[in-house]
Amino acid sequence: MKLSVPIYHLKRKAKLLSRKEDIPLHRALDRIALQEGYSGWSLLAAKLSKSRPAKALFARLTPGDLLLLGARPGQGKTLMSLELAVEAMKAGNRAVFFTLEYTEKDVLDRFHAIGADYAQFDGLFQFDCSDGISASYIMEKLSSAPRGTLVVIDYLQLLDQKRENPELGVQVRALKSFARDRGLVIVFISQIHRSYDPTKKSFPDTRDIRLPNPVDLQLFSKTCFLNNGECSF
Repeated sequence: MKLSVPIYHLKRKAKLLSRKEDIPLHRALDRIALQEGYSGWSLLAAKLSKSRPAKALFARLTPGDLLLLGARPGQGKTLMSLELAVEAMKAGNRAVFFTLEYTEKDVLDRFHAIGADYAQFDGLFQFDCSDGISASYIMEKLSSAPRGTLVVIDYLQLLDQKRENPELGVQVRALKSFARDRGLVIVFISQIHRSYDPTKKSFPDTRDIRLPNPVDLQLFSKTCFLNNGECSF
């Protein structure tokens, strides 16, 4: 069954419905799914899972990689990062999510949004929303992380928010060395500059990354950009 609009539009509608009627996101998603002809969001998500790019993207990631995942707001950056985390956990690896944007409940709700059963990954997923998130904090928390752990940093620019932290480029370089030495995969969600115009360019690229302070983007071994329900890898 073909969806009435792209999946990211449906997720956005569910968020708005959740806020408007003060109901949990998973209930809002189920109601949107009903409108699309599915008995629940899990069935809708399962149908789409075969065509999701996350599985193919995860297969191309190797220990030591730094992936830059960028898009304008509402294009699915967080959901894509969680889909990568799910792929890692399906392979028996751990996943760690660092964020200042979301609460743990927000993130758990988004597992439902991608049709994943969080319960089956008990012990493999770790959430951290400490105000002290920085490269040194992340490396300390991951000091005993096993090889193959997938780490999501939501988002790149948050490392640059406190003056007492080292420059962003210094932090990214430190994390690159750390990921290589420990065999981790680190996914940096990134903001895109408002000047990006999708009518002139199908996808944003590294030139559109919003950087308050300079950082050598060649430190990232792979990039993925999202727009209008599609991705460019």
